[in-house]
Amino acid sequence: MQKRILFLRFGVIAVFIAIISRLFYWQIIQAKVLSKQAKSQHELGQDIQAPRGNILANDGSWLAAKEDAYILYAEIPNLKESTKTVANKIAPFLIEDSSDKKLLLEEVERIQALLDKKETVWVALIRRLTPQLKSNIEALHIDGLGFERMDIRVYPEASSSAHLLGFVGKEEDGSDIGYFGLEGYYNLSLQGKQGFFEKEKDALGNPINVDNVKEISAIGGVDLLTNIDKTIQMYVEKELKKGLEKYSASSGTVIVMNPKDGGIIAMSSFPSFEPDKYWNYSDDLFRNPVVSYSFEPGSIFKIFIMASALDSKSVKPDTVCDVCDGPYKVDKYSIETWNNKYFPDSTMIDVIVHSDNVGMSFVSDKMGSDLLYDYLRKFGFGDVTGIDLQGEFSPKIREKGSWNIVDLATASFGQGIAVTPIQLIKAGAIIANGGVDITPQVVDKLQGVGWVYDIKPQLGQRVIGEKAAKDITAMMVEAAKNGEAKWTALRGFKVAGKTGTAQIPIAGHYDSEKTIASFIGFAPADNPKFVMLVTLQEPKSSPWASETAAPLWFSIAKDLFSYYKIQPSE
Repeated sequence: MQKRILFLRFGVIAVFIAIISRLFYWQIIQAKVLSKQAKSQHELGQDIQAPRGNILANDGSWLAAKEDAYILYAEIPNLKESTKTVANKIAPFLIEDSSDKKLLLEEVERIQALLDKKETVWVALIRRLTPQLKSNIEALHIDGLGFERMDIRVYPEASSSAHLLGFVGKEEDGSDIGYFGLEGYYNLSLQGKQGFFEKEKDALGNPINVDNVKEISAIGGVDLLTNIDKTIQMYVEKELKKGLEKYSASSGTVIVMNPKDGGIIAMSSFPSFEPDKYWNYSDDLFRNPVVSYSFEPGSIFKIFIMASALDSKSVKPDTVCDVCDGPYKVDKYSIETWNNKYFPDSTMIDVIVHSDNVGMSFVSDKMGSDLLYDYLRKFGFGDVTGIDLQGEFSPKIREKGSWNIVDLATASFGQGIAVTPIQLIKAGAIIANGGVDITPQVVDKLQGVGWVYDIKPQLGQRVIGEKAAKDITAMMVEAAKNGEAKWTALRGFKVAGKTGTAQIPIAGHYDSEKTIASFIGFAPADNPKFVMLVTLQEPKSSPWASETAAPLWFSIAKDLFSYYKIQPSE
């Protein structure tokens, strides 16, 4: 008897706990869901979509814009014709080539399958229908079909600037959201604030109490006026495509920047994608190589090490390298020049002109690892640049105090250290800007209805002194004129530039055949209008930047000189 009473007590307690748990689940955990369901039974509500802001080039023309489109839907109970008949009538309008019988049959079957779904009252047949196709289908006068307007994102330049712009996709709840590039970085500003329309309804869903209507208007997104020059962007795209084909490179990137205000004038990377058809492409293509891809820079890194050494007075332009007569021994390694040619008693000018690895090891040894590290951080390596694009990352550099003599030597000629293209062009802009840091900036202004907000250039600290900036610029002028890429230089134009050929590290060693070829430069050297970086991944026609990236740089620069009306000075 005592056991039965005890068992009964436990049973009552268990039931009580179960009831309390269920109430907790309903009233706390599921409170929002149940409240929303209850509200939906007596209120008729609808979100009002906010028009997304446009992205504009510096002349106000569209890079990304909103456009009207339509959802074609069917109210199945209202269809008066058979589902097969309806599918046969509208299918030719929903495929690109209606003469393709196989494609047409597949589309008919797809539509009919949607219309034949059991217990379905409303079904979307296709989205992103153009106004012209809407008119064509309306002309068929098919009962039970309807259209719902929607805003879609269009990119008039197709794949041009795709990595720069990003794209607009969908969140889990179906709302628009920007991914990557400007669309992702400025998503909150571009998307605006959606509105809401609400009124009471009866049990049958009919509106009641006309006076009790709540409506909050949608607020449209702001427009972005960028620094992108469409003409220069076109030059860059055209020449980069030609360069990839000519030099059989697997990928490539070009960035053009105004070194005085940080404005990004043009930016292009290939392979690319079409932002308004992003679902047709692999996710790997969406990341912008300019801000999300790191590599060992090779010899273009020499100008930043030399600039640092000049500024710290570790060397002078006429300092003589007393170890440049042959390979340089560092620990158990032997550092050699890229072409196995050696130049005894080279000055620092000669070291840059010859792109001498031994001479750069001499320079870094004069500086020491701690001082070199401090200058690298001042130039921005190891940190994000702060450019207004989604997805920027920065590879880490070795911690101060942990550098050995091999690390110090190899970093001086751009190996054993990783950087991004945007970090390189920012560092190049510091030299072109007389030694002062400047943040890369894509968007110049935000524009709303009746207002404009100017995003001021972000000038930073002085990284190197004016004299050091002038000295390294003069060295770069000599390198462009008399270095290994001198054959491709434009006669009479004063260009400050430097090539870089870096082997690609693979599984603890460097690939002997695959390289990354780069050229960085600015012009006119004494009053730069632009700084430009060209990078080619794995060019097969030649591994050397002097035969790939440098001629591509100068082919684009030729168009820029004409566009900016820059005259030969020599």
